[in-house]
Amino acid sequence: MENSKWIATVASIWIQCSCGASYAFGIYSAALKSSQGYDQSTLDTVSVFKDIGANIGVLSGLLYHAVTDHKRGAPPSSSRFGSGLSLVYLAGAIQFFAGYFLMWLSVTGVIEKPHVSLMCFFMFMAAHAQTFFNTTNVVVAVQNFPDYSGTTVGIMKGFLGLSGAILIQIYQTLFDGNPSTFLLMLAVFPAAVSLLLMSLIHVNPSNTTNDKHHLNGFSLIALAVAAYLMIIIIFQNMFLIPSWVHIVTTVVLLMLVSSPLQVAVSAQRKEKQPPSPAMAPLIVASDKEGGVEMNLVQAVGTVNFWLLSVAMMFGMGSGMATINNISQIGESLDYSTFQINAMVSLWSIWNFLGRFGGGFVSDVFLHRYGWGRPLFISLTQAAMVAGHLIIGSGGNLYIGTVIVGICYGSQWSLMPTITSEIFGVKHMGTIFNTVAAGNPIGSYILSVGVIGRIYDMEAEAGGGGSCHGIHCFMVSYFVFAGVCVFGFLVSLVLFFRTRGFYALILQRRSKQLLV
Repeated sequence: MENSKWIATVASIWIQCSCGASYAFGIYSAALKSSQGYDQSTLDTVSVFKDIGANIGVLSGLLYHAVTDHKRGAPPSSSRFGSGLSLVYLAGAIQFFAGYFLMWLSVTGVIEKPHVSLMCFFMFMAAHAQTFFNTTNVVVAVQNFPDYSGTTVGIMKGFLGLSGAILIQIYQTLFDGNPSTFLLMLAVFPAAVSLLLMSLIHVNPSNTTNDKHHLNGFSLIALAVAAYLMIIIIFQNMFLIPSWVHIVTTVVLLMLVSSPLQVAVSAQRKEKQPPSPAMAPLIVASDKEGGVEMNLVQAVGTVNFWLLSVAMMFGMGSGMATINNISQIGESLDYSTFQINAMVSLWSIWNFLGRFGGGFVSDVFLHRYGWGRPLFISLTQAAMVAGHLIIGSGGNLYIGTVIVGICYGSQWSLMPTITSEIFGVKHMGTIFNTVAAGNPIGSYILSVGVIGRIYDMEAEAGGGGSCHGIHCFMVSYFVFAGVCVFGFLVSLVLFFRTRGFYALILQRRSKQLLV
């Protein structure tokens, strides 16, 4: 079978489905805590390095650019390091294996208990590996489908959001009750998948005649996987599931995850390959040889970069702070353990819907009405205000987390796509990973500086111990609502600043279609 961009897309989807191990921390955190003798504060410190590693992927962006940077006039398939992309996946696979394998050795007692700082490094390395896979898959998708970059980024980010639930289902089928073995699985499985599939992934920006139709096929599969996982999670939280049911449901899940291959085969059979120029960047910097795309240094020097970064810091940061504290919020509002676990499990589904929907819907409105994507950042920030106010006022926590989860996820698909359109694709990996650094920064400020401090003050005022009642988090979430109002205004400014660029790119594409 020809190694087309459709096969490359399927390979990227499968890698995305395997590399979201950072979302499964809750499965092995108790084993890590007990085996190393950590208190809760120390465990939280280790988990912070997970968030930092998974969200700061500047090195992956730099490596991607280094191995794919072409000399002017060189053929697209050439690179200074041969196949190029394989080196990025290899760097991620090595970190994945090393980080989780060293944690497994520590938890099982094969090696002496490492110092906390060393365990933090293991966790950082394991989570940081995810950025190498994610950066390559997202940037290649944007380059292969420039006219539908929002949809393709939504697909890639959506499957990454589902990967934690997929990995947990495989674990519960094979190793349920043995979380230390789950660490060994995380060391081997994602690394093996990436090494097996990395040679299939390449950049082929030529348009085919019906990209949208086949991309919709991938989208429907993503929605089917999400719906299936949601049903499984609900039933597993309601009933005691026998082992044979776990096996059957996991087999069906793997069949669903394998089905994108059928879409790719169908696309290759039906499509013709008329040449089409690749998408031009919306903003270009000048040099002696003519127009080029912005690099990181040039992007950082623009107002648009900082508007996008600030909006993401508040939007993503408040979303991550919510999921990091959802258990304590539920306990303070007298939700049962079952209800809290259900909300935590279903967060991945809401996260997926936001990631997928943000890219897909913004593509529709961009093509039909010319609405720039930054407008949808503003809309999600406005919706997050409502979600935070519902949580802070002691309203229905299910509704609040659904709103925040969907809006949080949508920003993960909108932000990389906006980055590619404003600053170009060439340095996209480095730039969007730099913007994404605002996520853990915002989360740390809002979790530690706002939620943690106010919660401890309320608990101390109540005599110490746990805090119960609306007052435990009310002020914190009113603050969250306030920062999201600011994020809304910032992203609205970005929308008005870039309206001309989006109008220009639509005019260029219209001329290309007429030609």
